[in-house]
Amino acid sequence: MNQWARFDRTDVLVVAINFPAVFIANYVIFGNRYVSDMTLFLGSSAVICVLAILLSVSLTLWMKYLRFRYTHLNQFSKRLLYSVFVYVVGTSLMVLSLFGLYHWLDYPYNLNTLPWILMIGFVTNIISAGLHESVYTYNQWLRSEQREYRLKHLHMQQQLDVLKQQVNPHFLFNSLNSLISLIGENPQQAEIFAEELSTVYRYVLRANEENLTELKSELGFVQSYAHLLKTRYGNGLTIDLRIDADAQSYRIPPLTLQLLIENAVKHNIVMADQPLTIRIETIPDGWIQVTNNLQRKPSRVLSNGVGLSNILAKYTMLGQVVPTIQENDGQFTVKLPLLAKISSPIVAGTEPNSTPKPY
Repeated sequence: MNQWARFDRTDVLVVAINFPAVFIANYVIFGNRYVSDMTLFLGSSAVICVLAILLSVSLTLWMKYLRFRYTHLNQFSKRLLYSVFVYVVGTSLMVLSLFGLYHWLDYPYNLNTLPWILMIGFVTNIISAGLHESVYTYNQWLRSEQREYRLKHLHMQQQLDVLKQQVNPHFLFNSLNSLISLIGENPQQAEIFAEELSTVYRYVLRANEENLTELKSELGFVQSYAHLLKTRYGNGLTIDLRIDADAQSYRIPPLTLQLLIENAVKHNIVMADQPLTIRIETIPDGWIQVTNNLQRKPSRVLSNGVGLSNILAKYTMLGQVVPTIQENDGQFTVKLPLLAKISSPIVAGTEPNSTPKPY
């Protein structure tokens, strides 16, 4: 059975709350004879109970499917429109079937009560729909609150991880060595290098306070970070940016692109005769793609996969589509969804399922 089709205690409770309506309907149809004639009471109650249960199960499954199909809270109007239409049709068919069975069983029903039974059915189903939607909306809100709490907790932990894992002390040590060399060889270039280094660490410190940053800001930081790497590796490293202008205002978790560049440099050979090329580009449907050629170092680099795990956790905690990670044809590719300025809807299209794995 599909996950969305599973019944829970709430579904049973809603049916139980509305179930007395079936006995009220039978009393309206048969009058006092319904409670005075035990044979009529048991037979007609069995008939209407079976029909009511079948209708309740069908309509509940339909509502669950609508929630599965139209997930976001801002799609409430679609869910309501489709559910009301099916509720009206289903209730009408159930009432007509009820009177048809009573006629076939030769029960003394009053056909003039048909409009009243339809009204009872509509009111009962409206109450059911309202209860289902209220519980669903509350659970969505509760999950949103829990997700926000987990995100804050993760962010606090990452405040420590950012400086340790993302722009780590080894990078600072190597950058300072490069700066010392440049001071004697090319003071002007050393000054530019020092400014870029300052820009990098200023951005890192500011990133501790944000869950999302504009792509434009992240790219500016990446250019400063790339300058430091280019100073160290020279022609051994190429970072190619191909970003659409209209994507600049969208957002991603801060330091995401830097982490991917760092991973690529950390795990691959970077030499003038074996250059490493990292391409960062926007692709259709609101995604950004980071690709590098694979030329792994002979000795395995010690890695705990914290960097990519943090990226995946960020997107998960934000309730967004998870980035995809692929390795084929000598290329390592990470695709990241770009996020809109508002926190709920995602701009990116749905990417085919893939299983993320550490680099």
